[in-house]
Amino acid sequence: MTETEGRNTHTVYEKDTIGEVQIADEVVAIIAGLAATEVDGVDSMAGNITNEWVSRLGMKKLSKGVKVEVTEEHVSVYLSLIMKYGYGIPEVSEKVQEKVKSAIENMTGLSVLDVNIRIAGVNMEGEH
Repeated sequence: MTETEGRNTHTVYEKDTIGEVQIADEVVAIIAGLAATEVDGVDSMAGNITNEWVSRLGMKKLSKGVKVEVTEEHVSVYLSLIMKYGYGIPEVSEKVQEKVKSAIENMTGLSVLDVNIRIAGVNMEGEH
């Protein structure tokens, strides 16, 4: 049994290549989660961890708070974010959308149709 069996995958290939490349949906979700948490103003994914804890707890945790729908033509991303207090939600959300779209398209070659964001909370620890 291969590692991707039982998981949703998308085959990315071109004619005249020496084989095919499959990308698991979870990989796309991890890319989205990493890209989103790199944006200033994002505290973490809802129900997830920050980038600082990734090395201790593992990459798989980054897919929490992220849902992706991958079709043959497009990827739709749904993110649930915890914001840092004091940041403008519209500005941060736009940066997240741009960064997630760019990261997925650059790393996978898949076309991102939309990046939908739900603000699940605000971390008040940064408040002065």
